[in-house]
Amino acid sequence: MQSRGIGKKEARALLMFAFANSVLESVKIPEIKSRITKLIAKKLGVEIGFDL
Repeated sequence: MQSRGIGKKEARALLMFAFANSVLESVKIPEIKSRITKLIAKKLGVEIGFDL
């Protein structure tokens, strides 16, 4: 990913988020899904710039 211009921190966060997303797909309540997504982003130290 770094060869494509994505920083190391962002690449790591993207891979971790992709892994966590497989679990998030099973969450059916939008408010809970949004809260979990924000918690994961905070834990990874990144900001999510899109709405889910």
